[in-house]
Amino acid sequence: MEPASLEMGIIFLTQTGAGILGNSSLLCLYSFTLLTGHNLRPTDLILNQLVLANNLVLFSRGIPQTMAAFGWKYFLDDAGCKVVFYFHRVARGLSIITTCLLSGFQASNLCPSSSRWMVLRMRSLKCTGFCCSLCWILQLLVNAYIPVRVIGPRNTQNISAKTIYGYCSTLNSDRFKISLHAVMFSSIDVICLGLMVLSSGTMVFVLLRHKNQVQHIHSNSLAPRPSHEARATCTILILVSSFVFFYSLSSISGLFITLIVTPSQWLVNMSVFLASCFPTFSPFLLITTDTRISKLSFAFCVRKAFFT
Repeated sequence: MEPASLEMGIIFLTQTGAGILGNSSLLCLYSFTLLTGHNLRPTDLILNQLVLANNLVLFSRGIPQTMAAFGWKYFLDDAGCKVVFYFHRVARGLSIITTCLLSGFQASNLCPSSSRWMVLRMRSLKCTGFCCSLCWILQLLVNAYIPVRVIGPRNTQNISAKTIYGYCSTLNSDRFKISLHAVMFSSIDVICLGLMVLSSGTMVFVLLRHKNQVQHIHSNSLAPRPSHEARATCTILILVSSFVFFYSLSSISGLFITLIVTPSQWLVNMSVFLASCFPTFSPFLLITTDTRISKLSFAFCVRKAFFT
């Protein structure tokens, strides 16, 4: 095994392992609150879908890429490659749309309590489950062409126009269709990113205006504590900002891979690493800002100290 492959394998293993651990912990928490209704928050269903999508991204791309970096090349056949790449694209698109949905939902909750916004807020609470289901259906349909382009590692000997990921390959022979699909997916992603920026700007505007309105109240307090809405909004703003940053870098590297007929393995590895950064980073941001987790940790420590 080459030293560069060993280093990339260790990097992928660390990144994937940490991301799966963080997302799985949050998935258990949100699933528990959704099933029991204990300490349930309006955004728990959306966050549950987000961490599930992040986990699918890491399972479908991080684990196979880690195995390939450590020298395993033929652990997937043709059908396995098609399934893995299909669910990776579905999970990636689901992560984009869910993050957009989360920022829009939080922005509607922060808007002034006028009759028009109250109606929109009540409708958004009732339509959360429908919107999450619609995101799944949309991504399952628009990514239906992915299995056509993916082939197994044993079927690439006589094909020159391909992108090799170490364990599977994608066909790049028909440049027109590839460009058409790239434009279609990019347009959907640009719309989602535009909505994220718009909702984030709205949240920042509302928070600044609220801060100016209650500035005289805060001046009389020695240590004013931020409200739950302000903490949740700051968390989502950081989440959206990190998503836009990592997604932009990942899109640029993916564009280079699409334009180059036979991209280098280093570029492919870098694209996979950047695509997995947000699914790895986001659960730890949510863990550090969710007060329910700190309460559970405190209760566990108290119980352990009591029984020991």
